[in-house]
Amino acid sequence: MIRPAKLLPRARAWCLDYLYVAYWQIHALLFPADHRHFLEGTGPGTAPVVLLPGIYETWQFLHPVAERLHAAGHPVHVVKGLGYNHGTVPDMAHVVSRYLEENDLRGVLLVAHSKGGLIGKYVMSASDQAWRVERMTAINTPFSGSVYARFAPLRSLRDFSPRNAGLLKLARNLEINHRIVSVYSAFDPHIPGGSFLEGAVNIKLDTMGHFRPIGDSRLLAVVEEQVAGLS
Repeated sequence: MIRPAKLLPRARAWCLDYLYVAYWQIHALLFPADHRHFLEGTGPGTAPVVLLPGIYETWQFLHPVAERLHAAGHPVHVVKGLGYNHGTVPDMAHVVSRYLEENDLRGVLLVAHSKGGLIGKYVMSASDQAWRVERMTAINTPFSGSVYARFAPLRSLRDFSPRNAGLLKLARNLEINHRIVSVYSAFDPHIPGGSFLEGAVNIKLDTMGHFRPIGDSRLLAVVEEQVAGLS
């Protein structure tokens, strides 16, 4: 039972989450950003970062992350082929793998949000280009699924059910979890079970929401710190 004192802050967080989504969806549609200037790193020896957005998100949802990491000197890559990322995890992982191959990226640090973290883990564990990826920092990723997914109207969302065969198979692969940092909110309205990943570095932040924390200074500081430590 959720205490009444927690209901209002959580309801507020839920509303702000959707306002954040609406803002970035409209912004991406009306003001498509040019990501090419992120490709040039300003720090010597800094590892390349590849951004993996969540489902129905363009890369622009991770724009605050891109700016922060680029300012820290990293070349930041956007996989345009993901589009709005509505394909299956294996299919989207294939798109990412081909991007890594075509651009001959090595020692890659993946930074992912939500479904992007599942795609990243698939690339790291089941792709012929897995050797190109060093580590991954995942933000609010449903590694164990979400109980809400079973009631979703779209198949692409129901794939996040804890009972989904593909998700269960990915979860059983524990070998690469030590190369993953899972950063997640204290309250995530879309992943009520949280994003704890066995064997990974798990960082629970005092943030609320699934989408909005992407632009939160606390999360950005942690992502920058973790990426810097992996370079």
